[in-house]
Amino acid sequence: MKSELTIQFAGKDNTESELIARAKDAFKEAGNKASDIKKVDLYVQPENSVVYYVINDDFKGEFQI
Repeated sequence: MKSELTIQFAGKDNTESELIARAKDAFKEAGNKASDIKKVDLYVQPENSVVYYVINDDFKGEFQI
């Protein structure tokens, strides 16, 4: 089974895969290897247009959507 989550809020559409890709890009830009990613957790706050992420339980960040 394949599934996709789309978050729609305030005229914006963001898919789960787009948000995960942005978190992974931030991880790589910080000098880490994509192959080191084992787990990605996203916390979406559409009312603030912010996504908080945690990769491998220790790399944390946020970005605007």
